[in-house]
Amino acid sequence: MKKIIDVRNVRKTFKKDATQDLLVLDQINLSVKAGEIVALLGTSGSGKSTLLRIISGLISPSSGSVSLMGAPVTGPVSGVGMVFQHFALMPWMTVLENVEIGLEAQGIPIKARRKRALQAIDLVGMDGFESAYPRELSGGMRQRVGIARALVIEPKVLLLDEPFSALDILTADNLRNDLLRLWMKKSTNIQSMLMVTHNIEEAATMADRILIFGHNPGSIREEIKVTVEQPRTEKPVVIQSIMEEIYQKIAKVNRADHAVGQRFQVISLYHRLPRVEVGSMIGLLEALGSEEFKKDSDLSTLAEELYLDVDDLMSIIDCLEILRLAFIDSGHVSLTPAGVQFSEADILERKKIFARQLQDHVPLVRHILRVLHGRSSHSASGQRFLIELQDDLSDVAAAEVLKTVIEWGRYAELFAYNDNTDTLSFDNPK
Repeated sequence: MKKIIDVRNVRKTFKKDATQDLLVLDQINLSVKAGEIVALLGTSGSGKSTLLRIISGLISPSSGSVSLMGAPVTGPVSGVGMVFQHFALMPWMTVLENVEIGLEAQGIPIKARRKRALQAIDLVGMDGFESAYPRELSGGMRQRVGIARALVIEPKVLLLDEPFSALDILTADNLRNDLLRLWMKKSTNIQSMLMVTHNIEEAATMADRILIFGHNPGSIREEIKVTVEQPRTEKPVVIQSIMEEIYQKIAKVNRADHAVGQRFQVISLYHRLPRVEVGSMIGLLEALGSEEFKKDSDLSTLAEELYLDVDDLMSIIDCLEILRLAFIDSGHVSLTPAGVQFSEADILERKKIFARQLQDHVPLVRHILRVLHGRSSHSASGQRFLIELQDDLSDVAAAEVLKTVIEWGRYAELFAYNDNTDTLSFDNPK
């Protein structure tokens, strides 16, 4: 089959400062053939959306090459439609005007663009709303307009960046099924689709191939080929089987990030901790300690029963593994002895256990405590630690890591934090 998208040895770095680069994507190689839907699945911050923007020509790779339909991509290209997570409609324009805007930018005469815009609006089921403004539309209707805006330019490639994640479950299912129907009926000129998603069921339902992304830096770690023909929506057993395989691959990628022979990941002071709240970790620990999940704690069951997508679930598990409270083995999540102790303890005892695990396994917590103990005032500004983290992390990542550690440390009552003065200390607020 003809290659529609071809990505070769792509790397992408962003400038952290005058002397440092942050590697976001490393040695990305992928191709998408005519008639294929390919899903990119992975956690937040792994570079999937950056890769889409490189493929579309919105940003350039630091090295490597991208070609679309055999032509090198050196900037924004025609023949590529893009649908974003957030609808990005112009609030002062009607539905019709929002859909027409891309054609207007191409210099297409008003009569021709009006005809094409009306056809695209009809395709996505929005006829009758041509004169409506975005404020009059529900989230699902706005995203339909976003899809119409992508379709109206008659693209051969459709890039989708978490297009259904901002919608409620029923609306997302409905819109996803409508898009699949357009694809199967060949109602458009689209030859290939490349989709970023966190939703495992979405990937299992739509994709012919699923690429599992790792992070730090972003890279393709695993590939799953789906041979089941569309439509799959009426084949729940088949979809569940595909989802099980995806979870197994994700667990394998997660395990590969650990040192050889180690069950647990040993992290550095500058490790990019996932942005996970203590309450989410407690909720999963309690679930794993319940009779229901003692019998069946595989990843797919946990995600389904706890209504978590892959990004949220794997981030929570990653944190629990770092803290030695839980671990993944062959796609199943189990509590460690410390995790069992935590799940059975009362509130005060849980804080003590959490404090111990933090001090033993999170170097940044130990570092903060050393600094506070070493000062006569037993206090330090958050900015002092933020600057240190920025030596190895982007400004945004450093701020997120510090915020996470401060929240964890406060829960464990290891230190206090005054948000007004940005001060960490051993003092309780007056």
